[in-house]
Amino acid sequence: MSAFESITKGLEEALTFADGDLADARVHEVSVAEVDVAEIRQRTGLSQAEFAKSIGVAKGTLLNWEHGRRHPTGPAQVLLALIAKKPSVVQDLLRGA
Repeated sequence: MSAFESITKGLEEALTFADGDLADARVHEVSVAEVDVAEIRQRTGLSQAEFAKSIGVAKGTLLNWEHGRRHPTGPAQVLLALIAKKPSVVQDLLRGA
């Protein structure tokens, strides 16, 4: 199967799934633990501005997470879960360590 055929098949499956036909669907659910953003940031020793910049979000977004007005989802939640396990992970990666 060519790359084009594979992509086309995947898109057709996605459209079928979106229409509610779950018969041939493969659904992958990934569960990521809830994170305490303020605690994670404090463990890094960074200010709110520094931490927000290091993970690529606006300071206002970080403040909303820390105050519970909003909650990180998707890639941000995964990144924060990684930082919770190893607070230096972002700095290590940015330094090329």
